[in-house]
Amino acid sequence: MALVKMAKVLMVCHRSQAADLLEGVQQAGIVEILDAQRAIISKQSPELQTESRRPRDMEETHARLERAVGFLRPYRKEKRGLFAPLEKIERDRYAEVVSGENALDVLDEAEQVSGRMDRLANECDATQATLDTLGPWQGLDTPVEEIGRLHRVTCWTGLIPSQHVAQASAKLTELGATLQQVGTAGNRQACLIVALNERAEEVQKALRSAEYEAVSFEGMQGTVAELIAHHRHKLEQSRRELEQQKARAGQLSDDLLRLEILDDHYRNVLSRETIRGSAPATEQAVLLEGWVRAEDYAKLERIVGRFDAASVGKIEVAEGEEKPVEIENTHRSRPFEVITRLYGMPAATDVDPTPFLAPFFALFFGICLTDAAYGIVMIAVLWWVLKKIKGDAKFIKMMIVCSVTTVIAGALTGGWCGDAIQVFVPQLNGFRNAVMWFDPLESPMHFFYISLALGYLQIIFAIGLAFWHKWKRGGHREAIFDHGTWFVWLNSLMLFGLAKAGLLPPAVGTLFGYVALVPALGIVLFSEREGSWGARIGMGCYNVFSTVFYVGDVLSYIRLMALGMVTAGFGMAVNSIVKQVMDLGVLGWILGVVVFVGGHVFNIANSCLSAFVHSMRLQFVEFFTKFLQGGGREFEPLRKEYRHIQVDRSSTD
Repeated sequence: MALVKMAKVLMVCHRSQAADLLEGVQQAGIVEILDAQRAIISKQSPELQTESRRPRDMEETHARLERAVGFLRPYRKEKRGLFAPLEKIERDRYAEVVSGENALDVLDEAEQVSGRMDRLANECDATQATLDTLGPWQGLDTPVEEIGRLHRVTCWTGLIPSQHVAQASAKLTELGATLQQVGTAGNRQACLIVALNERAEEVQKALRSAEYEAVSFEGMQGTVAELIAHHRHKLEQSRRELEQQKARAGQLSDDLLRLEILDDHYRNVLSRETIRGSAPATEQAVLLEGWVRAEDYAKLERIVGRFDAASVGKIEVAEGEEKPVEIENTHRSRPFEVITRLYGMPAATDVDPTPFLAPFFALFFGICLTDAAYGIVMIAVLWWVLKKIKGDAKFIKMMIVCSVTTVIAGALTGGWCGDAIQVFVPQLNGFRNAVMWFDPLESPMHFFYISLALGYLQIIFAIGLAFWHKWKRGGHREAIFDHGTWFVWLNSLMLFGLAKAGLLPPAVGTLFGYVALVPALGIVLFSEREGSWGARIGMGCYNVFSTVFYVGDVLSYIRLMALGMVTAGFGMAVNSIVKQVMDLGVLGWILGVVVFVGGHVFNIANSCLSAFVHSMRLQFVEFFTKFLQGGGREFEPLRKEYRHIQVDRSSTD
């Protein structure tokens, strides 16, 4: 399919109707509106103003709503599954929530509960940390506040690794100090050290060498046993209060849907208010410049026509202005738009690559797996997922198509969970052989030639596509000398080589050997069309030499064979392990089933990832580069987006 045709439009409305007009446009979701920096009218009329204001109050409210929704969601009584659809809300219910006088009361209380829970959780952590600190000192009977009140001696409390205690005690005894072990904390000992004040510096030096870690009781009073009892009571009280707040959060989660409605509502209002604040304007009017699909222009006229102080019209595209790009395909190739969007949108002058990459990607993916049983499992799982999810399912549909090609490629190459049929169910060998074209492990060169042939086919197709697109746009000279000459040159060389290899009659090789001289001359003389003739011919000769790069591109497709054989080899290794385990009797059979399922599930996941990445890489590096410029800017219309709910399509906000 071609890229969607775009029209440049300018909407002008009185300031008093700007918000309502933007709401109508957002509801339709058909117009991309440019801010003052991108709008051409701002450059043509620099006297136009912009409010340059951000709706900070609305931004703050939206941020608060997002935090509250995230806070209450874990306390929702009805847990939603991974593929649960968005809850559908009727228009009246939506309007009631967003226009209610006390709409944000739940938000305020949720924030209060969240704040209390954070405070109580911090208190619990701090109290538990204090208890962990006090635990090793339960044997200390002296009130902790008296430890530092001695006049002639200095007292230290701290932890020393168990392996250093004896050495530290001996050293301290030499210094006239005393070390008393009070308790144990893991692999460290809680120690009380007392020394005369005049020996304090030497004692501290000895303690440092023993990896001593000081423990402070600053701010505490009473014995350690009393302190532990007090903090345990405090911890229990904090935990009870925390559970009460969690219960209150559970009650508030009954109103979570209200917050989700408000979150989506404020997100949409914020997006259009941001646009209104950044649009060029005069004292009385707001000018909204943007892009719309050409087919949607009539609908836009009807929307604007509902306002008596607004108008819309088409305007000319400025020289050098970049058009946004939107791709639209038939239902057969639409799922493969995923690959195009991963690469980036084509330029406005490009052709949409989606319908052309679709059959190649699906075929390459299937060849990389080459296992019919894996494909059947993938179809079953993906079909189940497709029935569960709501919304955009392009990726799932694309993978189902790729799974079908996996079944076909696997059946043609005899892959059924590796060699499971030969090893475990030899009775099905007749069926396997009946549908099998060749066994890659017995005839690897067949696989090799097929991979090369597919690579050559896709590259030649890309060159032909580039020729067709350039010719269609009127660039006849570029089409002939940039693509047509290469198309004839490469095909002539291929036919010449096949004849030399004995696969075609010698006369064919002779004929196309002479034919190849024509495009070669064209490449030498006209592939470079700027500069002096000497420079042109020099670059032309280099371009002819660059034919070797096309050879490298074709060889890149050998990865199809490599990945297909790796998938089969890993599956065979799993089957071999299972066969050996099953010889252990009943337990071996049970373990064999586990290994079989686990091993092949892992192989499916790993091989699917490799197949996806490498098939995509062949499109991006070998295919797209032959005809696609890329770098287009995606069409991003102002539309209403809902993350939490689904509003009845017949409703308006």
